Formats: sequence, C-alpha cells, structure tokens
Amino acid sequence: MKILSTAQTREADQYTIEHEPIASIDLMERASKAFFDAIKKGLKKQDRIKVFCGMGNNGGDGLAIARMLVLSGYNVDTYKIVHAENASPDFQTNEKRLAKLKRARYHEIKSKEELPEIAPADIVIEALFGSGLSRPLEGFPAETVKHINASEARVIAVDVPAGLFGEDNTGNTSDTIIRADYTFTFQMPKLAFMFPENDLFIGQWEVLDIGLSKTFIEQTDTSLHFLLAPDLLPHYKFRKKFDHKGSFGHALLIAGSYGKSGAAVLASRAALQMGAGLLTAHVPAANYPIQQSGLPEGMVSVDENEKYFTHINDIAPYSAIAAGPGLGKEPQTQNALKLLIQNSSRPMIFDADALNILAENPTWLSFIPPGSILTPHVGEFHRLAGTCSNGWERLEKARDMAFRFKCYVVLKGAHTTIVCPDKQCIFNSTGNPGMATGGTGDVLTGMILGLLAQGYSSLYSAMAGVYLHGLAADLAASRKPMESILAGDIVDFIPRAIKKTFYR
Repeated sequence: MKILSTAQTREADQYTIEHEPIASIDLMERASKAFFDAIKKGLKKQDRIKVFCGMGNNGGDGLAIARMLVLSGYNVDTYKIVHAENASPDFQTNEKRLAKLKRARYHEIKSKEELPEIAPADIVIEALFGSGLSRPLEGFPAETVKHINASEARVIAVDVPAGLFGEDNTGNTSDTIIRADYTFTFQMPKLAFMFPENDLFIGQWEVLDIGLSKTFIEQTDTSLHFLLAPDLLPHYKFRKKFDHKGSFGHALLIAGSYGKSGAAVLASRAALQMGAGLLTAHVPAANYPIQQSGLPEGMVSVDENEKYFTHINDIAPYSAIAAGPGLGKEPQTQNALKLLIQNSSRPMIFDADALNILAENPTWLSFIPPGSILTPHVGEFHRLAGTCSNGWERLEKARDMAFRFKCYVVLKGAHTTIVCPDKQCIFNSTGNPGMATGGTGDVLTGMILGLLAQGYSSLYSAMAGVYLHGLAADLAASRKPMESILAGDIVDFIPRAIKKTFYR
C-alpha cells in the first residue's frame, strides 16, 4: 500500500472527483459513511456523543457523521468551532442538511468561554482540521484542542488528529495537538502515523477505504509504502516436487559469546523455520554443546577461542552470512569481523554487536558488500548515525545511510522500517508490544538469513522477514498475553505465519 503525502492525497481527491466522476459533496458523504460504519460497532444508544467541527472539509465530514448518528437514534450534540469568516462550500451544504433534522442539537461556539463541559463518560468525535495543517494551531482553535485534551472522554479523530501535520512534526507544538484514543484515517495511512513520538496523538488507528481513484494511486510516484501480505505473495517461491536441501541454500550464522549462547540458538532456529536448506552456526568453543543440543537440525562450526569469535576459515560454501547476535566486542572479534567483511562478496546481515563494532569503526561501513542488510534497534542506530530527536530525523538519517553505503537499513520498532539504497521506505504493518523482550531481534536476524540463503533478494528477504516476524508475534499474542511473549514463542509461530500469508 502506498503512503502519499498530504499534497498528493488532495490531488487524489480532486482526480477522483473529476474522473469517477463524483461531486465533492458526494465523496465527502462516502468518506463520512465509511467512518460512521466503523465507529458504530463500538457505540451504544445511551452514549453521549459530542462532535466538534472546524469550518473546512474535515469539519464537513464531522457534520455528515453527526447527521448519520442522529438519524440512527444516537444522543448527539454537534459544535461548530467558529475560527474563520467563511466555511468551505461542502461544510455549508452539510450544515444545512444537519439543520433540517428536528432532533439535531447544533451549537455555534465562538470563544473559549462557550466551550461545553465534556464529561468523562462522553464520546468526542473530533473533526476540526484534518491533514492540511502546516503550522501549529494558535488562538481559539488551540484552546479548543486543549479543552478536549483536558477531558477524560474517549476521543475519536476523523482522518488525522487536529494539529498533527501529515509528515514532519519537528516544529510542531505538542500541547496543541489532539490526543485521540482512536483515529480512523481515509484511504491510506499518513507518514506521521509511523513515528513513535506521534502515538500519543493518534492512538489506535485504522485505514478506511473511501474509493479514491485506484488509477491515480497506481500512477503516483512515492518513496513511502505500507507493507501488507499481498506485497509478498507474487515473489514467494513455492517448493517443487524434486527440490532438495541443496535447493534452499546454506546459511552461516556467526553469533554467540560466553553467556550469550541463547542468541545463536534463537537465530539458528528461526533461519531453519524460514526454510534454509542447511544452517551452520559458528560459535565459540564453550557454546558448542548448547548449540548442538539446542538445535540438532543445524550444524556447528567451532571457533578456536573458548569464549568469543576470533576466526573462520572458509566462507565460500555459504550462500548467505549473518553476524552479530550475542557476539560481543572483544578486539579479536572486531578484527575477525573486519576480515569477514573484506572477504565477503555477497550481501551480509549485520545485527547487534556486529552493528556496535561498525559504530566504533565507521570507516568499515564503506567496505560492507553492496546489498547488505543492517538491522539496528533505535539505540544501535543512534550509535551508527548519531542521536536523533524524533522518528522523522531518524528516517532521514537512515535514508542517507542506505544511499551512501548501498545497503538496506531495517529500523526495528513499531512499524519496523526497511530503508532501501534508493531511499524507498517500507513500513511494516504487523507486530505488537509483546515483542519488546530480549531475543526478538535475534529471531528477526535468523528469519532474514533463512530467506537470503534461499536466493531471495536482499529487499525481499528484509520485507518477508520483517512481516512474518511481526505476524508470528501477533499469532503468539492471540494465545497468550503480550507480557508473557518470549522470543522463542515467535520462532514457534513462524510456520503458522508462513501458512497464513502464503497458503490461504
């Protein structure tokens, strides 16, 4: 799914109006009906609903939603926040439609003092400004936002919480942005939804299809995408009758140090669950019995050092290599990683301590094989690229890194982001907070390794690995509370995630 900019979304609206064709007021009605259908599932007839409307088209949506609620028998008060001399034409049309309803309670609010009391049990539908803002709210609109935020009511935003910019919110003012519990956005997610600092404002969100032109969306260029299962299916390789283990590659995992053998076991299990034909884990001598007994299906290459990685002889037999989980940063380990980079001509996967070693030796980044995959969490990325103040800045730095070093940067977190050498950005749609536990990153490394070993491209390996990783965690969360999810649970649910995605 494409993520379009605010400007492109406006163009999509206009293109739909001109080429469907459909009147703008009817397109607004369609969007409002989609919103109404989505929220009514969670409403009760006795709920007290307050709809706050600005005077633009987002406010027009709010008026149409209020009308639908009134006609369905809900207890609704609608408030027009008068912040300009003139309202948009579609707002005015919906204002007249609402006024015709005898049971409609419609109020014009012109000052802070006139704002209604909002009880904790109320439900607020916020339709003040939508996605078109480019500067922080001020004056009466800002006071309205603060008034709503000060209540304990449940807040549902129409399309975009008022005050939130669609893309970069670096210069925004946080106390003049609606803090919604739910946001129902139209047609496609907004880029701002992908950044952790905006979660406070957006809450849980859902995309509503309002029938914008598919032709326009398909023809519009964007570097931003939201990863869904259909994006993976066309390039998935289903197994053939005469395939054998040699058909699916030989993965090499360099991982583990004394006291961190679990990282190697988790990553190894994940690689095999993803379908790698063969797996060899290179571990220090002390970890040999743990690795061999923990995964009898895998092979083990034993380092000459007892406690950490120092050397590997021949990497020619392997179709893909990953390094880093539980590796440690001993000087000999760093030298061994440097030699590995110099000797490898194929894309590699760098995770955990391999990334920390690169951060301490930044000139080595210039020598990593093109198409390599880096999988940092926020802290690791900041060590690599410098501290970032927010998600927008982090994404821009990741784009620069991917472009400069011709690599793929997988920024781990909610909506894990795959940043490509051409600066394309792919945001993941799966996963949950239960993944915030030790070892889940090791599992992801193993999953991507298993795919890369089978001959998938670096991009597809990262996409499928990230998506299935999150989906396996979602399936685990359907069986146990998020607080109890372990990294091993994600490994256990990889087969079901594969089946759900590719074998429907």
